[in-house]
Amino acid sequence: MAPTESVTEQFRAARDVLLEHRLDVEQARAAFSWPRFEEFNFGLDWFDPLAEGNESPALWIVESDGREGKWSYDELRCRSNQVANLLRAAGVTRGSRVMVMLGNQVELWETMLAGIKLGAVLLPTTTQLGPADLEDRAVRGEADVVVAAAADAAKFDSVQHPVARIIVGPEAAEAGAGSPEAPGTARTASGAEVAVVDYAAADGQSESFVPEGTTKADDLLLLYFTSGTTSKAKMVAHTHVSYPVGHMSTMYWMGLEPGDIHLNIASPGWAKHAWSNIFTPWIAGACVFLYNYARFDALALMDTMDRVGVTSFCAPPTVWRMLIQADLRHLQNPPAKTLGAGEPLNPEVIAIVEREWGVTIRDGFGQTETTLQIGNPPGLRGKAGAMGVAMPGYEPVLIDPATGEETTEGEICLRIDPRPVGLTLGYWGDEERTAEAFADGVYHTGDVATRDEDGVFTYVGRADDVFKASDYRLSPFELESVLIEHEAVAEAAVVPSPDPVRLAVPKAYVVLRGGFAPSAETAEDILRFCRENLAPYKRIRRIEFTDLPKTISGKIRRVELRARERELHEGEPMPESRAAVGGTTPVAEAREWADTDFPSLKG
Repeated sequence: MAPTESVTEQFRAARDVLLEHRLDVEQARAAFSWPRFEEFNFGLDWFDPLAEGNESPALWIVESDGREGKWSYDELRCRSNQVANLLRAAGVTRGSRVMVMLGNQVELWETMLAGIKLGAVLLPTTTQLGPADLEDRAVRGEADVVVAAAADAAKFDSVQHPVARIIVGPEAAEAGAGSPEAPGTARTASGAEVAVVDYAAADGQSESFVPEGTTKADDLLLLYFTSGTTSKAKMVAHTHVSYPVGHMSTMYWMGLEPGDIHLNIASPGWAKHAWSNIFTPWIAGACVFLYNYARFDALALMDTMDRVGVTSFCAPPTVWRMLIQADLRHLQNPPAKTLGAGEPLNPEVIAIVEREWGVTIRDGFGQTETTLQIGNPPGLRGKAGAMGVAMPGYEPVLIDPATGEETTEGEICLRIDPRPVGLTLGYWGDEERTAEAFADGVYHTGDVATRDEDGVFTYVGRADDVFKASDYRLSPFELESVLIEHEAVAEAAVVPSPDPVRLAVPKAYVVLRGGFAPSAETAEDILRFCRENLAPYKRIRRIEFTDLPKTISGKIRRVELRARERELHEGEPMPESRAAVGGTTPVAEAREWADTDFPSLKG
């Protein structure tokens, strides 16, 4: 790149290399290099130049009752400037901590863009949190202000930490919100008085925005809380480049292009929402599409996808599993780009969608801490069940935890010399965890995979989830992938169940599909199916029918199931009937069946 190129031109040039080689990952890896900026602001240096005078749709939201809104790139440019000016008038400056606690509504995108332009630090927050979680996040995130609907802002009445409020929606007046010049007030649980401002006051602000100084590339931009599958949520720090520039690798995996209409099913407040509903589509120049529903309806979703012409669709495994229980042929024009993310997708689900839609769901691997590291991009002839190959800009290696040496099966780690742009700064306020994550000159993902001679990675599981049974190392994901092939199984989670002889045996917690009873007959049939499709040392030995404990972002909390197994088997013999897993709704009275309960399965 010529030294006289602007950061916008450098950004576009790097992106266009990926678009040019979108069907040849080896060429893309060879040709691509991260643009490394000293100063960069996604809102000012990329979105606004792309958006000015651009009437192409940037955001399209359809409600389940038929209402919809569509906003062009230029409209969001102007509107985000107004919101940035409102935030500034309300006291938000560079470095201020802003919690964004909104649903899938246009104000969420306006606020995210406005915060980026201001140089504020954004704390995206799910609306599902109660006061206790909000207290934790407000304190650890050092929040100054929250942008939220009146009902969610009212939760902060019970929070000790003083957080000013900007109220979105028609209830703002009832909540006592005022203008930035004459704000209303509210009191926190500690008695502190905080300002309350009406978001609608942005209407009177200028559509032009002048930043106060420049944005350093390594300035803090985002603090994301992990969903806590194995421990208390960590606070992941990202800069003005690690997500806004780093998601070029995610764009490549998705195969997004200018003009695509991209539907990603993810809840606001979690990193995947920013991945696929903000940065990646807008890097590509695509349209972010949202379908808001109170209760999942597969047929209504497919009707909407047909009507608006969705060309790219990304969903977590839970949604894909619900979709395949419906008639997939109901969708007349399946999207050419179909993706799975959040957790690995079982091969059986991929095969069903391929049969009915004629497209292959492409899996990918990334974390809140990174952008897309490994994936199946367009043009790659994928290996069934594999997570894919290294994305442009990333050099993942597999490390044997025992020896620290590179191997063909081990923990996925990232080389950090040179450091991938899409990698986190670390865990905010937690130097010990950060040091652990970056020990020995690599970044440790905590996930285990294998790699074949062609450089194709296959997921094994979280390092914490992989376990030994009879001295054999077992992957829950591999066993779950077999379980999900049984016609009665909608979802499954496999964990080690203590055993006096084998140390542990694989136990499956199973959610049944509609029409199947949680009975001894069903248990025997599933255990027999596993016996026929798994090697003897991998067989599921115990089974229980119950809903699965999940994080509020939808990931299975196997840590809860493992703890429950230790508790249940602490003193043998076990009672036949037990309480369901804490925090879940049982399908029926929890009852564990073992293969030894069925004479036909013995041996």
